[in-house]
Amino acid sequence: MSSEQQPRPPEHVAVYNGLLEDAALAEASVERFREGQLRRRLTFGDRTVSIALRPNLLTRERHAAAMTAARSIHGALRRLEQALLRNPELREELDMDPEEERLALAEPGFRSSSPSSRLDSFFSDEVRYVEYNAESPAGMAYEDMMAEVFSQLPVIREFRKRYRLRPMPVRRQQMTAMLRAFRQWGRGEQPVVAIVDWTGLPTAREFDLFRDFFEQRGVRTLIGDPGSLEYRRGRLYLRGQAVNLVYRRVLTSELLSRPDEARALVDAYLDGAACVVNSFRAKLLHRKMSFALLSDDQHGDLYNAGQRAAIERYIPWTRKVREGPSTRHGRRVADLMEYIARHRPELVLKPNDEYGGRGVVLGWTAEQSAWEKALKDALRGSYVVQEAVEVPREPFPVALEEIRLMDLAIDLDPYLFDGRPGGVLTRLSSSALLNVTAGAGSIVPTYLVEGRA
Repeated sequence: MSSEQQPRPPEHVAVYNGLLEDAALAEASVERFREGQLRRRLTFGDRTVSIALRPNLLTRERHAAAMTAARSIHGALRRLEQALLRNPELREELDMDPEEERLALAEPGFRSSSPSSRLDSFFSDEVRYVEYNAESPAGMAYEDMMAEVFSQLPVIREFRKRYRLRPMPVRRQQMTAMLRAFRQWGRGEQPVVAIVDWTGLPTAREFDLFRDFFEQRGVRTLIGDPGSLEYRRGRLYLRGQAVNLVYRRVLTSELLSRPDEARALVDAYLDGAACVVNSFRAKLLHRKMSFALLSDDQHGDLYNAGQRAAIERYIPWTRKVREGPSTRHGRRVADLMEYIARHRPELVLKPNDEYGGRGVVLGWTAEQSAWEKALKDALRGSYVVQEAVEVPREPFPVALEEIRLMDLAIDLDPYLFDGRPGGVLTRLSSSALLNVTAGAGSIVPTYLVEGRA
């Protein structure tokens, strides 16, 4: 994340935005847009998922570049995971607590630690991946349902007269990845799914959408709090119903912070009595330190030549916040703490194990005194420092009291299913910190623009 650019929009974006200059078309589209979200109850907490009236229109060339980068980085992450499993000293870099480590080392019973994951990026002239969500990548159901909303808009129908559009649905791929893990686990004939997270979360509506999707395809599905699970006589139950495939949306750190409520799920996992997707092993790569272990050249021998080139190209410089020497792009840094203090405008501080933008400090938005205080706090905790990357902005029509064209920051976050890219989360914000959980921004569907109709 860094200073923001405002290049001239591509032709297809200008055409789409121009269509909304027709007052009648704009009014009809806004009405359908709002009604479509309300009818489908597409909410995040107490607000609708989106106020932006344009999807992310991604060209085939940019999509191919992002997916190629994602595959390369995922390959390097897989190598890193194998090294972390072998090497206790390397695992110490993650600052995991003993129970997290015990769960991470337990065999999940299927091949991929993270059957579904997400790489979050900003794509200006080059793709730059800034985080890896290995535990519980959210937003898939929202993306699919927002695509349904947009498909009904008069402005989309008009735009399709000029350009070919292809949606990229992801819920089916999530279901396929879960069922593949279940078959590999091999301890049950018919899956019964439990979607597990705390009650009262703003993401609760997405759980409903997944349950409905799974059940429409013949997979019995329940939603419940970890504390509602019971483990007895070798079987896991949710409200009296035996379940054997857990869609784990609760994060490991939050689950373990409430050990009494965590016990049933943890015990069933360790005993191999339930297939838990994603596995607790996903924690190894979910921490922000995974990018520090990718980009630090002292660990370069973990990766092959192609992966090292991909890391240099697609991963911003990232280091664990600590005292002592380091390197940056091959050059020696005598004192990392002093270096971070002096280079505030080009750096970001991130907690090693948080989400939703919590605790992130953008150097270019902070006063020097506040930055130095944040740096001292980071040293006492577990943080990484990361090189800022360009945050692209694009003009989006926004449905407020009237339609306004606003330059919004946009990210590009490919989902991966057993390492294969499939679908994209797109978030928009007026802020450089793009995170819907943080209380700002919109989710819009992503379409491939495949040329003129």
